Amino acid sequence: MPQIYLCVLWHMHQPFYKDLISGEYKMPWTRLHALKDYYGMVQILEEFPEIHQTFNLVPSLMVQVEEYAAGNAVDPHLRIATKPAENLTQAEQEYILRNFIPLSPTKIVARFPRYVELCQAWQAADRNVGRALRLFSTQAFRDLQVLSQLAWFDEEILAHDPEIHELVLRGRSFTLEDQALVARKQTEFLRKVLPVYQEFASRGQIEISTTPFYHPILPLICDSNIAGVSHPNVPLPSRFRYPQDARTQLERSREFCRERFGAAPAGLWPSEGSVSDEALSIAAETGFQWAATDNGVLSRTLGRAAGVEETYRPYLWRHGGRELHMIFRDHYLSDLIGFVYQRLGAAEAAADFLGRIRENCRGILSSGRDAFVPIILDGENAWESYDQNGRPFLRELYRGIVNDPSFCALTVSEALKRIEPQPLDGIFPGSWINANFDVWIGAEEDNRAWEYLLRARQTYDRAVASVPEEARKLAYEELLISEGSDWCWWYGPEHHSDFRAEFDQLYRAHLANVYRALQLTPPEELSRPILKVEVAELHTPPTGPVRPKIDGVVTSYFEWLGAGIYRVDPRSGAMHGKKLVIQELCYGSDGQNLFVRIDFEASALAALSGVDAHFTVQPAADPSRSSFIVLSFRNGAVHAADLRLAKKDAGPDAVEYAFHKVLEARFSLAALEVPSGHALRMQLSIWKEGLPLDAIPQQGWLEISTAEPTDWPL
Repeated sequence: MPQIYLCVLWHMHQPFYKDLISGEYKMPWTRLHALKDYYGMVQILEEFPEIHQTFNLVPSLMVQVEEYAAGNAVDPHLRIATKPAENLTQAEQEYILRNFIPLSPTKIVARFPRYVELCQAWQAADRNVGRALRLFSTQAFRDLQVLSQLAWFDEEILAHDPEIHELVLRGRSFTLEDQALVARKQTEFLRKVLPVYQEFASRGQIEISTTPFYHPILPLICDSNIAGVSHPNVPLPSRFRYPQDARTQLERSREFCRERFGAAPAGLWPSEGSVSDEALSIAAETGFQWAATDNGVLSRTLGRAAGVEETYRPYLWRHGGRELHMIFRDHYLSDLIGFVYQRLGAAEAAADFLGRIRENCRGILSSGRDAFVPIILDGENAWESYDQNGRPFLRELYRGIVNDPSFCALTVSEALKRIEPQPLDGIFPGSWINANFDVWIGAEEDNRAWEYLLRARQTYDRAVASVPEEARKLAYEELLISEGSDWCWWYGPEHHSDFRAEFDQLYRAHLANVYRALQLTPPEELSRPILKVEVAELHTPPTGPVRPKIDGVVTSYFEWLGAGIYRVDPRSGAMHGKKLVIQELCYGSDGQNLFVRIDFEASALAALSGVDAHFTVQPAADPSRSSFIVLSFRNGAVHAADLRLAKKDAGPDAVEYAFHKVLEARFSLAALEVPSGHALRMQLSIWKEGLPLDAIPQQGWLEISTAEPTDWPL
């Protein structure tokens, strides 16, 4: 009797949040999803031994889970969540309000009445920190610290772990001991994540497939110009062509899985289902036996719409003497689970899903052929919108499969042994999104990110021979991380997140680490956002000449009267979550010199040691004659760490600077080769330990007049 071979592949992935040089995890999402999804999605199969499935594990995700499980990873979110509420600083309280309370209610929050109450209090305060700080007591902050972690625990832990269940029942009035308990239970539970995959894989109930190590878009790493085939005339950056990096990402992925699970994976879910003939050839050469992508790619490969007849069968891709089994996900049904069924009851959603599969397969089965149904989707993010993290839906779904003799839930490799594949000569380059690569390349922000990556990669090629082996390895590792798809996912117009700015900053930090590892100064471009964000700037141009005394102190109100003033409004939406270092920049000229004053944020003053202020100044008429000045703060004093003036033989009096309460500096226009009366442009950036902290302006340049005093309007 013909069968429906249902192959469900759950893709488990988070970006690489760790800064390899500082060792800090910049965002908490790997830890939180490990608590909520990675263990429970497998463990639920204990109830349904007849259900076999494929789990796609990205190695860079597993590395992070391992470090959390070993107690070797910490992120700012966890550090603040476990700090005694009595000792929270105002900045930490603000962090909790902005990061522990979601912008819109979610079902994981709704399970906890006290959590809902605190969210409503934040809303009632109009998300105004000053107002909220008057409303939130120490106990309120502690409750928020505990509940923000409990909400991410797996349903089974919440219900069956006695200590955690007691916290759930109490629901409020948590203690310092409760904070410590939640932290301890997190580590205890994180240690179970990878072993559950090892256990179920060893018994044959699940198959583990994988993705290139740091989740790059393989076809674009092989040759970024391939995007022009998928979308003719799309604007492209300079060509990035490093197929050797694609091979490294694949080889390391297979080896990592072999070490952890005892066997190299047969299957590959290329990041975002992105494929090309070159990428698949490398995958086949590195030992993969099957790969998966979307049936939108199949449609473009076949030159016609791929219906269920075409989608519900495996293929054997052959190209250039290489071959690989290929499967193509049912885009529509996969997305129903990912984006639609959370709005239905569990039983209704499961019945609808299985009913659609039966209807789709009716013609195939009646012809005497088995149906191969590939369902592939994210295994983590969707469940936040489902009741009880999606567990009732999954139980109804698995129960329905077991009770229907026409269904057989298999791993991909199991199903491939039962159905003869169709030949496929070549594949159209594309991803699961619109069968092209537009999400990751083509938009202005995307292309700038690729240009920065290319420059870092080329710098590595030039400099690698002159650095020690350990530094070379670190630089290359940061390059591989920077090749990940997650950074460009948030660039361009397609996707929005409250954390886009944080992803942008983390991407630039990874690139900066490439240069740092190579013992080079990161380029100034990495100090400014790639994101085209709307930043509220308060900018008043100069109204007259200035001639301040350079002593690091504002000695009188009149000293900087007439100066231009520039500051970023920290209330700007684009500044959400960003720590500002510069409070205000004042600037002006007396016709012979450029004067600059930096007022630092009070919270930043105590941490200025180790900070570098980078000034780039250019004549507006000739930007090729740049001056580059670095003033470094060490032990309460400031000194010139780098002076590269346009005029090579400028004397020692060309630059003057002092710091006490503010930083004041004077730059000779002659040394900058800016003729008196002409315009110049300037950028300022603040760095610490080789990483960018702040920049003025956030985008572009400050245009500054150097007109003689007599030329100023009265």
